Amino acid sequence: MLKTLSWAFNSMAWRGLVYTVFILHFVLVCQLLLLQPLVSALDGKPGNAAELFESVSQNIKVKRYSEALNDLNAAIETDPALSEAYFHRASILRQLCRYEESEKSYKKFLELKPGNSVGEKELSQLRQAQSALETAFSLFDSRDHTKGLEYLDKLVLVFSPACSKAKILKAKLLLAAKDYSSVISETGFILKEDENNLEALLLRGQAYYYLADHDVAQRHYQKGLRLDPEHSELKKAYFGLKNLLKKTKSAEDNVNKGKLRLAVEDYKGALALDPNHLAHNVHLHLGLCKVLVKLGRGKDASSSCSEALNIDGELLEALVQRGEAKLLTEDWEGAVDDLKSAAQKSAQDMNIREALMRAEKALKMSKRKDWYKILGVSKTSSVAEIKRAYKKLALQWHPDKNVENREEAEAQFREIAAAYEVLGDDEKRAKYDRGEDIEDMGMGGDGFNPFGGGGGQQFTFTFDGGFPGGFGGGGFGFNF
Repeated sequence: MLKTLSWAFNSMAWRGLVYTVFILHFVLVCQLLLLQPLVSALDGKPGNAAELFESVSQNIKVKRYSEALNDLNAAIETDPALSEAYFHRASILRQLCRYEESEKSYKKFLELKPGNSVGEKELSQLRQAQSALETAFSLFDSRDHTKGLEYLDKLVLVFSPACSKAKILKAKLLLAAKDYSSVISETGFILKEDENNLEALLLRGQAYYYLADHDVAQRHYQKGLRLDPEHSELKKAYFGLKNLLKKTKSAEDNVNKGKLRLAVEDYKGALALDPNHLAHNVHLHLGLCKVLVKLGRGKDASSSCSEALNIDGELLEALVQRGEAKLLTEDWEGAVDDLKSAAQKSAQDMNIREALMRAEKALKMSKRKDWYKILGVSKTSSVAEIKRAYKKLALQWHPDKNVENREEAEAQFREIAAAYEVLGDDEKRAKYDRGEDIEDMGMGGDGFNPFGGGGGQQFTFTFDGGFPGGFGGGGFGFNF
């Protein structure tokens, strides 16, 4: 029994030993096959070394930099004196802007190949790119966006075309310069290489946000937050956008419900969230202007519409609404100017033409004499009140009672008489109130002289029921 067990044990041990030898042999064969180009290079077979570097070159073309570096590192580990491997590794690291690692490899290459002009040239380019990248970051901090972009485009991305730091910085500079379309283009290239690049997702989302393409912006923020739910900048951008859309919708809803004062507060609140979001704020300013016009707050409305026009000078509705706001503040000429400009931009819009006609009529009325003001009565005064005011002023300004300032008195008396000529007649007063032209309504000017032709004529007033005494002894009288 013991012999049987011993034999079985020995048999199993023998088979295990054979199996182990087989595995080791298999691994060795695989290593030899996989590292043959490297081993061949060590054996002085230039054809196989050329194949290695051709493989590295192909990996670089398709931007598989990690695979290329792994091959080169393996080659260097196999043959530390393989100078070309150091050169290729240095070049790849330079393109990736891993400058410190790249410089070490260039120096190692130049140790093996002293005075090599190509190596020395690329090392110089590395140092230029490194310095330019540092300068570009400084220019970004100092908000010199144009010069920062020049350093990146003319130096960094020329010598380090695969530098992700430089590409992200370029997108940031373009965003700060408000070149949103270029940001979308640049970040698109980055995301094509790395679809999970959080910084590119954030910058691309911000570009869409500032173009007021909020749905697309939100999708970029959400994708980034799925990858990193605690990313502070993505969270800030995402919730900031949600808050803006919520405020905007609340304002619009309150307008539709007729809650205009609440709408004003919502519009102001939305505008305060991001003063730099011009593509969206232009509509917030316009919405606020329209509500303020409805509330009769002409000055505030005019200011809001001006803000909208400062952003978009071709915004027709803002021009029309500002014209309406100026009518409320009795800025007749300003209203006519705005509405005339709007009518020229949209000649077929009858609503604009009607608004312009109202403004022109108001301007015309503003230039005529205010007979109510001259008599010191309101537009709602009765005929009796107008007559009493006229009597009082006629007596006050009769030239014979104002010998020392006769010329002024005559001018005042003409105005008073002309005002009464219109307001004392129901038909003329109605036409005047409607803004219609009235023949002889300018009788208060040079064409009307209640004193007759001679400047030195004397006047006598005879009121109903008699007037105690007369002014002078002439034969000109007024009957009330």
